[in-house]
Amino acid sequence: MTDYTQECTETFSLTSEKVTYIASTVDGTWSEFCKIGICAESGTEVEFQAITETVDIDIGDKDFDAIATLGGSRVVKFTPEEPITITLEAYPTEAGTASGTSGKGFFDLMNTADASQPIQISADRTRTPYRLVILWTNDSNNPTPSGSILKGKSALRMVAAGGKFSGVKPSFTDGILKFTVTYKVKPFDSSGNANFKMESVDTTEPLAALAAYTSSTKW
Repeated sequence: MTDYTQECTETFSLTSEKVTYIASTVDGTWSEFCKIGICAESGTEVEFQAITETVDIDIGDKDFDAIATLGGSRVVKFTPEEPITITLEAYPTEAGTASGTSGKGFFDLMNTADASQPIQISADRTRTPYRLVILWTNDSNNPTPSGSILKGKSALRMVAAGGKFSGVKPSFTDGILKFTVTYKVKPFDSSGNANFKMESVDTTEPLAALAAYTSSTKW
């Protein structure tokens, strides 16, 4: 398999507006890089990979209990699927993102955003729905996490829609300001439709771009 790491440009920083890179598929794994896109309902996708160090995706269990009967057999009691929790560890330098498509901060994802400098975001009762997209790909022509993947390239993409940001926790215990950001989404909406999906493509077919995120369209 081609060593795509030779095509990577490791030049992104906290202040970079755009990042030129592709993920590595050496030895059959995705490694080093991924793209992260966050979009408010009817809003514009903002990318956060340049300030994010780690992503943890806890897909809720679809569990069941085995109940013993008096005859020695077992019957199954299904447990409803649990919410999906996605946690980001990141290093923002601003309270939020006033403008543009490169993420600068996270506090505006849990409260009402401020679109001008100086950014001033107060705690409020706003609970805006967001779509969060995480993409691994070796397609250097891919423009955004929600963008299309060319035929002949590979990709793995996870999409969660209709979720809320439930935690934005800063810490300075290691001498560097780090934020732990938590996004939660239920697996199904009130109509029983999926709020989370995982998709991939090998080199034999292209992968279409996601549709714009609105109140009636998730992806």
